[in-house]
Amino acid sequence: MRPAVIVSDSFGRAWRSGQTDVAIGAAGLVPIDDWRGRPDAGGRELRATAIAVADSIAAAADLARVKDSRQPAVLVRGLGRLVTDEDGPGAAELRRARDQDLFR
Repeated sequence: MRPAVIVSDSFGRAWRSGQTDVAIGAAGLVPIDDWRGRPDAGGRELRATAIAVADSIAAAADLARVKDSRQPAVLVRGLGRLVTDEDGPGAAELRRARDQDLFR
């Protein structure tokens, strides 16, 4: 299986202090794991849960490498079910559609 690749950058968030890393580029993985329609642990249907996988991996890798380490890359293992043979839609899939953008 070939590795997936994520390119990330620091990102500030409205209504939250601090920054986190988010994916600005991604290839070879499912960027969003959509759980809508699945049952939660209590059997209720999930209606809004779509996990930003690429952003979550970017944030975890940022914690692992530490900002001032000058380490250019982090290898993250154990995500095989999210890795694909194709490049996929990339990080663009993480952007909200213009009509759903709360800040326009």
